[in-house]
Amino acid sequence: MAGAKNHQYHILPPDPWPMISAFSALAMAAGGIMWMHGGHVGKPNGGGILFFAGLLAVLFSAYSWWRNVIKEAHAGDHTPVVQLHFRYGMILFIASEVMFFVGWFWAYFDFALFPDAIAFVDGAVERSSDAAAIIAQWPPKGLEVINAFELPLLNTLILLLSGTTVTWAHHGLIHNQRGGEKRGAWGLLGVGERDSVLKGLWLTIVLGLIFSAIQAYEYMHAPFPFKGINYGASFFMATGFHGFHVVIGTIFLIVCLIRAYKGDFTPKQHFGFEAAAWYWHFVDVVWLFLFVSIYIWGGWGAPVHGG
Repeated sequence: MAGAKNHQYHILPPDPWPMISAFSALAMAAGGIMWMHGGHVGKPNGGGILFFAGLLAVLFSAYSWWRNVIKEAHAGDHTPVVQLHFRYGMILFIASEVMFFVGWFWAYFDFALFPDAIAFVDGAVERSSDAAAIIAQWPPKGLEVINAFELPLLNTLILLLSGTTVTWAHHGLIHNQRGGEKRGAWGLLGVGERDSVLKGLWLTIVLGLIFSAIQAYEYMHAPFPFKGINYGASFFMATGFHGFHVVIGTIFLIVCLIRAYKGDFTPKQHFGFEAAAWYWHFVDVVWLFLFVSIYIWGGWGAPVHGG
């Protein structure tokens, strides 16, 4: 019969959102570059307006595009073969994110293993034409570091715990541990006694928010600046981009929480949840490398701030 479907693949209908998303991202990138090249220091060039307009367009197009994907799932278009290819796509995306962080680790280790002869004195960087006048060391001479075994260690424990709660939620979804009588504090949130999925998601989201709040506090009280010194620049770029990924992962999980309340996920079809869990575990692993490399190894032997 002409037009009959005799395969498991999903042939996508024409959709404007991929092209709209691409041009929105282009506008956001162009605006960000213009903004950084003077638009933020009293030289208006429209970069800031273009950046935020592009950002809003990216968010709206992403929402619209993913809404269509959810509709396709409800329509039965996400066959086992399609779900498998979704997983391949998510694996490749996480691999690209790994390489993104490799760049920041590379920069940090390059600065640490081959340090410049600079010193940090009274909040300012001192350089000397005579390299022997200042000892080349890492962290730079005179710089205080953040104590790895205070807030960073606490954040490490928080992320490790969040990895267990999201795994608990995933396990509950696979084994259909849903529903139950709604009472107590969980009942106020509309969560049943047997609902491991909603409980695990709520706990993971709260832990992610606590992590972000602690990191923001740490940045506010950091004893070194972002600008003007390679230690500060590499520290804030590596840990800051990780913090950005935690925020994105938290939003990802919030969307999954909303969809779980709506009953979108089933034990056999829940790729959106699975992708969020994979992403969260990736964020956890990256933080462990950051904690060991930057906070412990990178600050070893240096004076500790407030110590």
